[in-house]
Amino acid sequence: MKEGDHVVPIFNGECGDCIYCKSSKKTNLCGKFRVNPFKSVMDSDGKCRFRNKDGIPIYHFLNTSTFSDYTVVDYACLVKIDPHAPLDKMTLLSCGVSTGLGAAWNTADVQTGETVAVFGLGAVGLAVVEGARTRGASKIIGVDINPEKRIKGEAIGITDFINPKEIDVPVHEKIREMTEGGVHYSFECAGNMEVLREAFLCTHDGWGMAIVLGIHPTPRLLSLHPMELFDGRRIVASVFGDFKGKSQLPLFAKQCMAGVVKLDEFITHRLPFEKINEAIQLLLDGKSLRCLLHL
Repeated sequence: MKEGDHVVPIFNGECGDCIYCKSSKKTNLCGKFRVNPFKSVMDSDGKCRFRNKDGIPIYHFLNTSTFSDYTVVDYACLVKIDPHAPLDKMTLLSCGVSTGLGAAWNTADVQTGETVAVFGLGAVGLAVVEGARTRGASKIIGVDINPEKRIKGEAIGITDFINPKEIDVPVHEKIREMTEGGVHYSFECAGNMEVLREAFLCTHDGWGMAIVLGIHPTPRLLSLHPMELFDGRRIVASVFGDFKGKSQLPLFAKQCMAGVVKLDEFITHRLPFEKINEAIQLLLDGKSLRCLLHL
C-alpha cells in the first residue's frame, strides 16, 4: 500500500501467513488478527496509539477504531480497493453488508429456487435478503416484530413478511406451512436465544441449515437437545460472511461497483460526526440501517 490508496478497514483480519489464512476455504479466521472484542492494543508491541490531551491512553476497538479523524490499524486489517470505488458506499463492506450477504453467498451458498427465512431485518438481515435475491431464491421470508421493517424488506427483496406478534402460532410452524415443510436456510440476525431456536426449527428436516449471525450477550446456552440434530437440520455461525477480507473483498467491491449488489438502500441517514450519539440512537430505535458519519 501507499499514501493515497483507497482502503477499507476490517475487524476480522487476514495476515496471509498463518495456517488459518492458508487453509483455502476451510475458514476465514486468522490466527493473529481474527475478530476479538477484548483486544485493545496493537499486535506488534502490545501498546495503543491513541492518547487524550492529558496523555492518558485511549484503547483500540475491534482492530479498526474508526470513530476518529486518524487511526492506526495492523496491516492485516486493511484492504486496498479500486480507487474509483465510491468510498461512502464502500464503508458498508467493513461489516454489515459483507456479513449478511456473505452468509447467503458463502456460508449457505444459496442456489436458484431455494427458500430462505431471515430473522431480524436490520442491516445484516437485509444484506442476507440481498444476497438471497441475487442468487435467485424463490421465497425469502422476513421475520421482524417491527412492522415498519416490511417496507424496507420488500424494497430489497423479501417475498413474504411475518410479524410474530400478529400470528397465533409459533413462527417455525407458520414458516413450515408456507414452505411445505421448512426453508432450506434460515438466518438468525437478532441476537435472541428464543429467535435462534425458531430459526433452527423452521428449516426443513433432512437438509435445513440455520446460520447464526446475531451477537448474543446473554450467558444462557442454546436450548437444543442433541437428538434434534439427528433430524438432519444443522446449525452453524458465520463471521464476516465467511469472506477472507484481504483476499476476497477487493473483488466484492468491484461487484458492488458493477451493480451486482444494491448498496444504496442501506445508507438511510447521513450526519456530521459530532452528532454520533444521534446516529446511534437512530439505530437503537430501529429507524436507521446505517448512518454515514462525515468527519
